[in-house]
Amino acid sequence: MTTILITGAAGEVGTALRQQLRDFLPAGEYTLRLSDHRDLGETAPGEELAPADLTDMAQVQAAMQGVDAVIHLGGIANEHTYERIRDVNMDGTYHVLEAARQVGVQRVAFASSIHTVGFYPREPIGPDVPVRPDTYYGVSKVFGEALGRMYVDRFGLEFVSVRICSFQPQPRDARHLSTWLSPRDAAQLFARAVTAPDVGFLVVAGISGNTRRWMTPEGWDVLGYEPQDDAEDYAPQVEHLHGDPSDITEQRQGGIFVDSTYTGLAGKEG
Repeated sequence: MTTILITGAAGEVGTALRQQLRDFLPAGEYTLRLSDHRDLGETAPGEELAPADLTDMAQVQAAMQGVDAVIHLGGIANEHTYERIRDVNMDGTYHVLEAARQVGVQRVAFASSIHTVGFYPREPIGPDVPVRPDTYYGVSKVFGEALGRMYVDRFGLEFVSVRICSFQPQPRDARHLSTWLSPRDAAQLFARAVTAPDVGFLVVAGISGNTRRWMTPEGWDVLGYEPQDDAEDYAPQVEHLHGDPSDITEQRQGGIFVDSTYTGLAGKEG
């Protein structure tokens, strides 16, 4: 029996993984241990609940007991104040990695983001370009990747960073023709990220097989990820949906996040 802890399991990506992750896992018996500070609903066969607040190390340690691999999705998935981003996304990721180290977990797949490189122009870039975060949120994902790198080198953990671009049921605007990640491709990608052998430290693009993608596919072969979806199928419906081409938000990969006035959730929630 293999136990995979999913943090942030009540979120949009976590919900999709609950539904589809097993379709892409190798043969065997798996328990999905679902963790979040929000309501996770009723469990399905092969699921168990481990509620935890990422800002509380003791709660994270308790959720980590008996775990074989971690898919770390938990955190604030938008811009917020620096203090909230630090407490939840940065300290929370430290808590996950340190708790994983303490119990001997060997593999962590980390939900990173396009916002680590959001200020790059809309042209193909690989995972090894210097980071250009567009927000405190983007900085928190850079921090998570750097912390993962240290845990790999210092403690022998294996760490796969998936730079999720635009996770949606289907593309909703022209930008998504380049950045879309479909639910079933997300499930395949994270399944490969926790089961592919000998990955060491790896950063990969979290997108579907989009014809117009801005991120190149280095590392997909290491994981064995073969996307099944392409946003181009939706081009006739969405390619006309975009803003002013002269605006910086239409010129950079991070979209609205690169606007200096964008504050996301700051002031909207605690």
